[in-house]
Amino acid sequence: MRNAIESVAYPPYPPYPPISDYALIGDCRGAGLVSKDGSLDWLCLPRFDSPSIFAALLDAERGGRFRIRPSGEFSATRRYLPDTNILETTFTSPGGTVALRDLMPVSSEEDKRARLAPQHEILREVEGLSGEMELEILYQPRPEYGRSRPILRQRGALGFWCELHGAALALHSELPLKVLDDGRSAGGVVRIRAGERKYLSLAYSDEGPAVVPLLGSAACDRCERSARWWQAWAARCTYQGPYRDMVVRSALALKLMAYAPSGAVVAAPTTSLPEQLGGVRNWDYRYCWLRDASFTLRALFTLGYDEEAHAFLSWMLHATRLTWPELRVLYDVYGEARLSERELSHLSGYADSRPVRVGNDALNQLQLDVYGEVIDGIARFADRTGRFDRDTSRMLDGLGRTVCRRWREPDEGIWEGRSGRFHHTHSKALCWVALDRLITMHEAGHLSVSVDLFRAHRDAIRTEVETHGYNVQLGTYTSTFDGTEVDASLLTLPLYGYVAATHPRMRSTCTRIHERLARGSLLYRYETGADDGLPPGEGAFGICSFWGVECAARAGDVVGATQTFEQLLSYANDVGLLAEEIDPASGTALGNFPQAFTHVGLINAALTLAERQGQLAPTEHDRVSSQAGTEARP
Repeated sequence: MRNAIESVAYPPYPPYPPISDYALIGDCRGAGLVSKDGSLDWLCLPRFDSPSIFAALLDAERGGRFRIRPSGEFSATRRYLPDTNILETTFTSPGGTVALRDLMPVSSEEDKRARLAPQHEILREVEGLSGEMELEILYQPRPEYGRSRPILRQRGALGFWCELHGAALALHSELPLKVLDDGRSAGGVVRIRAGERKYLSLAYSDEGPAVVPLLGSAACDRCERSARWWQAWAARCTYQGPYRDMVVRSALALKLMAYAPSGAVVAAPTTSLPEQLGGVRNWDYRYCWLRDASFTLRALFTLGYDEEAHAFLSWMLHATRLTWPELRVLYDVYGEARLSERELSHLSGYADSRPVRVGNDALNQLQLDVYGEVIDGIARFADRTGRFDRDTSRMLDGLGRTVCRRWREPDEGIWEGRSGRFHHTHSKALCWVALDRLITMHEAGHLSVSVDLFRAHRDAIRTEVETHGYNVQLGTYTSTFDGTEVDASLLTLPLYGYVAATHPRMRSTCTRIHERLARGSLLYRYETGADDGLPPGEGAFGICSFWGVECAARAGDVVGATQTFEQLLSYANDVGLLAEEIDPASGTALGNFPQAFTHVGLINAALTLAERQGQLAPTEHDRVSSQAGTEARP
């Protein structure tokens, strides 16, 4: 009988696939990772930082998964459907070919109001393309990071239901499945022939009545509407310069990591993917770091995504008001800053990389650079909108006064070291940026601030940085005052307009950084022997490598910068996604995945190359900030 259930005998849990074997799906509220063998191994709902429903990514045995794959030998190729975030995996076996399409349906707000839909849905479309193929299906919900193994209740045509602490999870399938594992899993082995198209829908609801969406033609319609929605969004990208395909793909990845209700952009949709296999540098990145602000806003505004840029800025202004006049390092998607770090000792970690952490204690660090990044981002917005209201002016004046009061203090710095506080050159320079942008906005009539106070402290900061943050003997800006080590954050000094990339001090700094931190086109964050309070071991850092491209291009080496950029593109996986870090020896992805900051770096590097090649006019903000680095030369 067609699609009949056969005996289910699954092999032992497989070894962990490479991090780059995953692809991201989402609905701009929650996200999941699907492996090359069709396994949904990570899913957090109803939002990015919620406890997981599937976490095989962090514990293959306990975490749970939702897998659809061929039961015999097969090969797999993947792509996102053009200009969408709909993942298509094509399985090929000796007997036939099957396409698996995975998505979390999205639509316009008008469509949502017109149709009764679940709060979140994972929709999986299986289509036979040629011959026939036997597929294994395994559904293992393991909520609360694998702590819970709920009983599945079979409700006839309504599918398999389970409860998750007030939420309902329902699997509805056109393929026959049966209860397994003492009622805590479901699965089956089915045959798909050419021309057949079947749907499986996993619906999540914790608000209002639970909705089980229709399958068949209704599911096909949801796929098509989602494709049109994504294609319309991608078409809004105004960038027509070089590497447009990768820029648009990175923009689509960023959109998946943007939380639509608030406008926040999370650093990554995952937690605890290791920076070194078996290592302890495993962090929760499902939150929003203020340090991403300026670079993210540059990318969004320049690509033409003003709506997303405004939403992100609105979230940022809301979040910073909650802790004003001090800034925290990170916030959740609603601007809350209660994110204490804890370890989940019951999970073995990706490829036995312990510990698994949720929350992030960087929340309690002092990182003075965030003032510069936030205020620079706001200055980008000011160039487009004109004058701020009195409350916003008061808020920004308060942030500037905090900078004046605290810039002389040591801090943990941009890399969130856990070995104590130091006088980081990058942090001091970003304090200069904060005050410089406030002065510029005041002079342009955008707001009214304590301009005389800010000028005095801005000049004092520059004197300190040029006296103590530059090592004359070594010919380089240094990681810390009166130090001898360098780190890649110094590459951002010309990007923020603190110093021109063509200035001799910056040229020699770039040379020293590449001598000490470069492995081919890749750059480490800081020197191998640097003590950051943790055991050594990590990969090269994605965005640092793209900062190197921007610095080289701004210094005049557009040809070399272009070659490096193209080499960096080769480290993206088969669907164009980049991780936090890259192992220079093997080229494998490390750290949380995909990483928003890395994709922001790719976009901005492409924009800078286009500007230097005369294919894109620099924004007014970038023109003015670059002049700041030439008018007040060290």
